[in-house]
Amino acid sequence: MLHPGDYIKDIFQKPVGAEVTARGWVKTIRHSKGISFIQLNDGSGFTDLQVVVDHQTASEEALKEISTGACISVTGELVESPAQGQAVELKGNSIEVHGLADAATYKLQKKGATMEFLREIAHLRPRSNTFGAVFRVRNAASYAIHKFFQERGFAWVHTPIITASDAEGAGAMFGVTTLDLMNPPKTQEGGIDWAEDFFGKRSFLTVSGQLEGEIFAEAMSNIYTFGPTFRAENSNTPRHLAEFWMVEPEMAFCDLDDDRRVAEEFLKYIITHVMDTRMDDLEFFNKRIDDTVLSTLETVVNSDFGHITYTEAVDILEKANKSWEFPVKWGVDLQSEHERYITEEVFKKPVVVTDYPKEIKAFYMRMNDDGKTVRAMDVLVPRIGEIIGGSQREERHAVLVEKIKAMGLPLEAYWWYLELRKYGSVPHAGFGLGLERMIMYLTGMKNIRDVIPFPRTPGSAEF
Repeated sequence: MLHPGDYIKDIFQKPVGAEVTARGWVKTIRHSKGISFIQLNDGSGFTDLQVVVDHQTASEEALKEISTGACISVTGELVESPAQGQAVELKGNSIEVHGLADAATYKLQKKGATMEFLREIAHLRPRSNTFGAVFRVRNAASYAIHKFFQERGFAWVHTPIITASDAEGAGAMFGVTTLDLMNPPKTQEGGIDWAEDFFGKRSFLTVSGQLEGEIFAEAMSNIYTFGPTFRAENSNTPRHLAEFWMVEPEMAFCDLDDDRRVAEEFLKYIITHVMDTRMDDLEFFNKRIDDTVLSTLETVVNSDFGHITYTEAVDILEKANKSWEFPVKWGVDLQSEHERYITEEVFKKPVVVTDYPKEIKAFYMRMNDDGKTVRAMDVLVPRIGEIIGGSQREERHAVLVEKIKAMGLPLEAYWWYLELRKYGSVPHAGFGLGLERMIMYLTGMKNIRDVIPFPRTPGSAEF
């Protein structure tokens, strides 16, 4: 087992002359006159450790059995490296082979493999430079998310994966059932008798933990959820997954202005942590994937976010001398092209847009006094547009009842949500951040399927 100090990233910090054992997977191996050169990586950092083995130490025949993909341990002495880009290399004295790789069939040897091909070998792609870096950044961002909230006294609440309510009222949900689909029980009217199902009613995979999170915010003040969510949208785009991870804080005694400030602080915290801990990976993305990654991240961290209302945003867009793919008018939701124009060309920094028309937002958002808009917000950033969506929640029982009715949703499905408004209701607010959207922003990766270990998309549930 590797312990702190044993990882290759730690070995690079040790002095020349230190005796070390490096363990990992072979990236490349080449043989020269009496010497073999091995590039070794254990996933702890971007940089491979070069191992040099004299054929007098280990037989050339034994070394030739080792190929790309093999797992080995090498013990030896750290020496100064004459090669460019590395201060030290390992002069190997002994090698232990944990597992050989079949050189003829090992799929990751292919140079210049496409992202599409690498998705087909998701069991091997974390060993590649690109995906090792992606998942180290994902790990660092996930840690920063927990750290941000825990340092501020938030409680992490594990909201259910299986639910009977649709938080968004969108209907794009995966059903959960144990019924025999070939011969389901029927009601007298001929429909499926869901009372005979496992939970006694229709059940689904959750689209959001927000509503259940509000229960705990109205008991523990500040909470957050962080877990998988599901959407059964038949979307084959670079921005959609059927399974993805969401972070959703809920805060009691909190209005939209407080919500906006927490969201800004949260984004800056995640980016700063990743830049502090994974700059080697970010520099790779900036060089090989998108040369604006570092500059846009620095812009977010160093900016005071702008703030405009939806009405002001529409006014700006209508006055812009632009031929929009999606025409702009009051009452229509903003598209990515509009959001990017506002952040990149008008403000040249992140912007929070608030107070959207009630018709284009969810039922739980608090109605403004004008009766036309709700206290919703979208945090827009350069390069992608919306990255966070949130709102102040409707805490007034009578108003919430009318909003649910107006949207054609069944009141009985939200009985407990409505009761919260009868027993010690409080102004509260929250927001949601899709983790995969955040990782795309941090890395510059263009397809959401490449920032989650095992993407779930229409027609694909491999691995």
